[in-house]
Amino acid sequence: MQSFRDNAGRAWTVAINVAAVKRVRGLVGVDLYKLIDDGFKPLAALVGDPVQLADVLYCLCKDEADAKSISDEDFGRALAGDAITLAADAFVEELIDFFPDARARASLTKVLAAGRKVRDKLMDHAEVVIDRLDPAAEASKLIASFGNSPASSGSTPAPSPSANS
Repeated sequence: MQSFRDNAGRAWTVAINVAAVKRVRGLVGVDLYKLIDDGFKPLAALVGDPVQLADVLYCLCKDEADAKSISDEDFGRALAGDAITLAADAFVEELIDFFPDARARASLTKVLAAGRKVRDKLMDHAEVVIDRLDPAAEASKLIASFGNSPASSGSTPAPSPSANS
């Protein structure tokens, strides 16, 4: 079982088993077993949608949430930023462990590792771009481009005569 902490500091355990798959399917209409279909597109869509992911996570953590008297809204309020990333990682790792097919587990492990590498490279690139950015120069470019727009009266069409006149 995998675990993560939410923004309120609460620890949650993600456990995926047949009963959990059934609960998620029944409550939110997501079939965890089919997340690996079509080249993992359903999994990518779920992990890329923090609202739906929070709903799935709440279903998976429902017994703990009930014991702590945490509603689905309170659960969702505590998932943002790093917490949602850590929760998504815990979910994917637990999903990998759930699959009985060794090839599916190996493929999911590779997808997870590749996804993390891509995410890290994108963040590294974004940091380099931001570090090179000169805010004053960029603002000057934008201001200059506003000055080159047509005058507002020239872009407004003249009123046409009415058919009733």
